[in-house]
Amino acid sequence: MDQSLPSPLLALKRETEQICQEIILPAAGDIDENAVWPEAGMRSLQRARLTGLTAPARVGGHGQGLLGMVTLTETLGAACSSTAMCFGMHCVATAVIAAKANARMDSDYLGPIAAGEHLTTLALSESGTGSFFFLPETKLHRNENGLIVEGTKQFVTNGAHADSYVVSTVASVPSAVGDFSCLVVDKDAPGIRWGEPWQGLGMRGNASRPMHLDQVRVSPDSVLGQEGDQVWFVFEVVAPFFLMAMAGTYLGVAQTALNVAMNHLKSRRHSHSATSLSDVEVIQHRVGELWTGLQKSRLLVYEAARLGDSAHPDALTYLLASKADVARTAVEITNEAMSLCGGIAYRENSTLSRLLRDARASHVMSPTTEMLTLWTGRSAMGLPLI
Repeated sequence: MDQSLPSPLLALKRETEQICQEIILPAAGDIDENAVWPEAGMRSLQRARLTGLTAPARVGGHGQGLLGMVTLTETLGAACSSTAMCFGMHCVATAVIAAKANARMDSDYLGPIAAGEHLTTLALSESGTGSFFFLPETKLHRNENGLIVEGTKQFVTNGAHADSYVVSTVASVPSAVGDFSCLVVDKDAPGIRWGEPWQGLGMRGNASRPMHLDQVRVSPDSVLGQEGDQVWFVFEVVAPFFLMAMAGTYLGVAQTALNVAMNHLKSRRHSHSATSLSDVEVIQHRVGELWTGLQKSRLLVYEAARLGDSAHPDALTYLLASKADVARTAVEITNEAMSLCGGIAYRENSTLSRLLRDARASHVMSPTTEMLTLWTGRSAMGLPLI
């Protein structure tokens, strides 16, 4: 896909590839085995100012959209899924802040993000509403001292490592333009407590943990846009950028799994015949199917990103469908790669075992594959999503 990328984005990809080769890929196994946040990789991306990917050009950022998001997360996902996830959630939150930023947002958040001096992330999910992440129960109250946030968020990626958090809440006043609001909360705000990191089957280094907000006070200019804008943010900003961040990550996972399998098939030879596994026609046929499926998914994802960046009327349908499709592709390829490679892949802490576990998260993370497929059908028929 490189030949179709704009020159500035291609340069960012090349820089990301170098960091992946030198820092991120060598640490991937340890990050998975010990479930540690990818400190070295994330700090390297900050130093290179790649964390300013979706920060606006007006504050010194790269001003990239969905195509930039999927390009860099695919590159990172091919090296370390957890690092791609952490980077992606930072970039999604950055895009949300930038969508309706006020002057303080520019100076306190977006400028430092563009300079590689600030990490942010999303805090949307809650245990009560589960995969219905667009239905928060966290409360936002007004009093004489400003705004007070009260509630608990779950599965906060980069939890306790990010410098700020984009939090969704119920709007504080019934006269707001909608039911929900988004606001930015600083890491050191009094009243924030962190639960223990989630010990997951895969994506083990993303530092996902509960965030308890106990009477956390924020200033009125911490609200993004107007109170009640959250539904707009969810479907116009959060969903497109989140879907492309995840789609890119799982494209990278699938590509690496296929590469590992093909390399093994070409190098593994039977002593009794001196033939390699790659000489077996049924294996050639299966690899051909997997390769074709991956290319189809990649083309759909990149087309969705381009349509989204150009505000095409059909963009949302493509975005929804592409994430669901690549989730299925990643699970199929990692599973089949495990079978094709046999016992050597099934050993503890093999690269394919890590990729297989990471790929399974693609169906679980909200919006789930089932939800995305349902919304794709509704969108294709011109029906309301919810």
